[in-house]
Amino acid sequence: MLKFRSRLFVGFKAVCTVRSCLKMCAMAMNTKPFTVFVEGNIGSGKTTFLEHFRRFEDITLLTEPVEEWRNLKGWNLLDLMYKDTAKWAMTFQSYVSLTMLEMHQRPTPTPVKLMERSLYSARHCFVEHMMRSGTIHPAEFAVLDEWFKFIMNHIHIDADLIVYLKTTPSVVYERIKKRARSEEQCVPLSYIEELHKLHEDWLINRQHAECPAPVLVLDADLDLSQITEEYKKSEHQILRKAVDVVMRSPNKLSPKKPITTSPIQIVPQRRIL
Repeated sequence: MLKFRSRLFVGFKAVCTVRSCLKMCAMAMNTKPFTVFVEGNIGSGKTTFLEHFRRFEDITLLTEPVEEWRNLKGWNLLDLMYKDTAKWAMTFQSYVSLTMLEMHQRPTPTPVKLMERSLYSARHCFVEHMMRSGTIHPAEFAVLDEWFKFIMNHIHIDADLIVYLKTTPSVVYERIKKRARSEEQCVPLSYIEELHKLHEDWLINRQHAECPAPVLVLDADLDLSQITEEYKKSEHQILRKAVDVVMRSPNKLSPKKPITTSPIQIVPQRRIL
């Protein structure tokens, strides 16, 4: 019983330490947030993951701007791209880059920012697939690649942690069919499988592209009744990592408010090196 109380006290003390550190760091003068990219295949549960963090008042959530892609002055670029990929892929991906860059640059009033996908996954997964599959002409790929390089070289894109929602292609394929997003009804399983491989090569195997931050891998194959516990594993990973970073660079936190945390156990950070 004494040992149990001791462990409980240590756990409580750890949570309080996180809160205390964040309160101190929140007094910093600059406003760069701790930035987390939430990456994964189509249907991997990225939006659901972000919704899990909505109860934290000091975390800004930026979801993928799908509605902007569906309505650019009346044009549904997402639908056009899926229906005639060879014709519209370049146009669609150019607009994706623009809207994602705007998300990266958007002022954030909170100490932590969670983003659904990033310019990195747009380039290393989706544009890469278009190039390999022959969907876009090599000249079009060269233009998109030069834009990406220019942005990386001239505009600072913050990345402190990547949460990878790892899934099995067949599982997310069934989810895509169930959610019945009209533009996605023509998406074949082979496309999902190829995107899965590109995510694995980028985030796990590190074969073809630079990974800008440590990666936390979560099992996103779980159903909704189990996935919440998997999401909870990431809460202190994200918040603890935020503390580690701002203690070295205090301008990572906004002076507005401390982060509200939940009393779950702090687990060691999992990195893919």
